[in-house]
Amino acid sequence: MPNIILELCTRDKTDEQIKQLNQDVDEFAQRGLRALAVAIEDVQNEHGNGFKLIGLLPIYDPPREDTKETIQHALELGVQVKMLTGDQLEIAKETARRLGMGDRMFVSKILKDGPPADSGFHDMNDLVLHADGFAGVYPEHKYEIVDRLQKLGHMIAMTGDGVNDAPALSKANVGVAVANASDAARAAADIVLTQPGLSVIIDAILGSRQIFQRMRNYAIYTCSITIRILVGFSVLIFAYRFDFPSFMILILAILNDGTILTISKDRVKPSQHPNCWNLSEVFISAIIYGTYLAASTIVFFTLIVRTSFFHDRFGVEQFVYNVSTNWNHPMLNSIIYLQVSTISQALIFITRSHNFFFLERPSLMLVGAFLLAQFIATIIAVYAKWTFAEIYACGWTWAAIVWIWNILWFFPLDLLKVNIFIHLTIVLFVIRKFQFVLRICFNSKRKTSTNSPSQWLNRMNSQEKSSQQDLFSRYYAPHTHHLSTAHRHRNFARLFNIKNNSSSNFKIDRQELKRFALVQVMIQKTKNQEQILPCIFIF
Repeated sequence: MPNIILELCTRDKTDEQIKQLNQDVDEFAQRGLRALAVAIEDVQNEHGNGFKLIGLLPIYDPPREDTKETIQHALELGVQVKMLTGDQLEIAKETARRLGMGDRMFVSKILKDGPPADSGFHDMNDLVLHADGFAGVYPEHKYEIVDRLQKLGHMIAMTGDGVNDAPALSKANVGVAVANASDAARAAADIVLTQPGLSVIIDAILGSRQIFQRMRNYAIYTCSITIRILVGFSVLIFAYRFDFPSFMILILAILNDGTILTISKDRVKPSQHPNCWNLSEVFISAIIYGTYLAASTIVFFTLIVRTSFFHDRFGVEQFVYNVSTNWNHPMLNSIIYLQVSTISQALIFITRSHNFFFLERPSLMLVGAFLLAQFIATIIAVYAKWTFAEIYACGWTWAAIVWIWNILWFFPLDLLKVNIFIHLTIVLFVIRKFQFVLRICFNSKRKTSTNSPSQWLNRMNSQEKSSQQDLFSRYYAPHTHHLSTAHRHRNFARLFNIKNNSSSNFKIDRQELKRFALVQVMIQKTKNQEQILPCIFIF
């Protein structure tokens, strides 16, 4: 630190020099440059005459080339990024500006003193949550920041490389030690990167969200099929005394499982915001999908046995009610089996996408498994004559009718899915708004009577706005205020009042400073030891 070197200087030190030193250090910091103070001492007969400050050396320690891109991708994915650095506040702001982060930077002592009165933050938790980073931090500060964010309900990923990062790495939900990290950081971290840079974190986020989407699709699909089988066949049993063969249900399950396995290799789009399990969405969607599919089977069965629609238009066999067997017929069993199998597995293309199914291309493995399973199902329905399973070949005409019927019911289901997501969003918004009103009414620290109606409404509107932002925020946009820094170089050494005429004058002009900075950059790139600032990823 330049101030430490300055304290060691006892010769030719003036107030003007001290003032100029602080000004130049601040100016270097505003441009993201560290300052290294240089002092000399004349040693004669093993006794020196004291250190004398002769100048400052600016040092440029640039972030890695992929750091800015990594941070931007994280922000686009709804992950809030905070910088924790031991550098000066101005260096932190300039570095954040270059990386495209926000400039809401604070010194570490604010964690103890609390937010300033004019900062606009209600308390310390509010400041830590919305701050873009902290400067001049120590290990205990990093630990405290992670702890506060966790208590606010956030999932924290912490990156670091040094011993001072070890407590925070251990405290975080996911500690990430970068390449060439210290042994202490590696031991405290959950993940150790083997290659330089942080871009692999984005790959991990995208991969985890893809896995989550596949799990969600599987949950909705399996729940829907269960409800579809339960409701559909229950109605057929109690309304028509129709006993579907249990062996064919086993065949349905086997072919269905073969298709479900391909979900793990399906091509899915990762969400643009952090995911969490929304059981309301899963169960509501499953109930609607399952009921819809059950209705398709019930209506289809009713048209077959109660009307002569298909017989009159396609010339297929008309089924007649039998007192002893009710509506049970081996050929009818084959027809219902094909209808249930086709429309049920087609549901997987609905549940795997949030938009219309044709806008999100599935994997070839999933499409191939579906076509293979339905080809087998169609062959069984058309040709199989299994007396033990109580099915009889229905022929290609009935198979074509079943396929057309299911296609006609499939497209409205896709439209229904899009409307489900829209209405679920509205319902969740109403629920959150209701919870917010209750929280305002019962958890307010101040009584309404102590404030004017306008003040109470303003506070309520501001809190409501914050709540809505938390509900719908898919992206954490950085609030960056561009810094206006005068890019001019001071000749620090030349401004010293050196009384000893024999002393040499050290001069650093503008071109020399630029050349020095370029050399530092080239050295950093050559050694591949670019700076990786400890940062926090908030999910």
